[in-house]
Amino acid sequence: MELTVDKLVFNSDTKNINLVEKLIDDLSNQFDLHSDVYGKLLLAVVEGVNNAIVHGNKMDKSKDVIISYAIDEKKIEFTIMDQGDGFDFSNVPDPTKPENLEKTHGRGIFLMHHLADEIDFDENGSIVKMTFNL
Repeated sequence: MELTVDKLVFNSDTKNINLVEKLIDDLSNQFDLHSDVYGKLLLAVVEGVNNAIVHGNKMDKSKDVIISYAIDEKKIEFTIMDQGDGFDFSNVPDPTKPENLEKTHGRGIFLMHHLADEIDFDENGSIVKMTFNL
């Protein structure tokens, strides 16, 4: 399989999450992704996009979310970029600790960390890169 690279740009409306779901469905069909990989991709990438829309761009429809991806025979890498100010990604509370169980923040990042094989944040957290081994 050759390296395939593409991107998707849309405004910060949660209705656009269905574009991401369709993209992952299409990639899964095109590259015959294993159902485990598909499930991890769907959850982690949708969570990352939701965070970009809600927390990064603060639901400002004049701001875009940009998703790019690269896939080859060994891995698929998604990069999600928002136009927000970022956040302190090194200081996200662990949602599994008893004192944080009632809090709603931090669960998405926790999920993304556990679903992706690699995760990196850049530009103060306004860019997240997730790699999934195939």
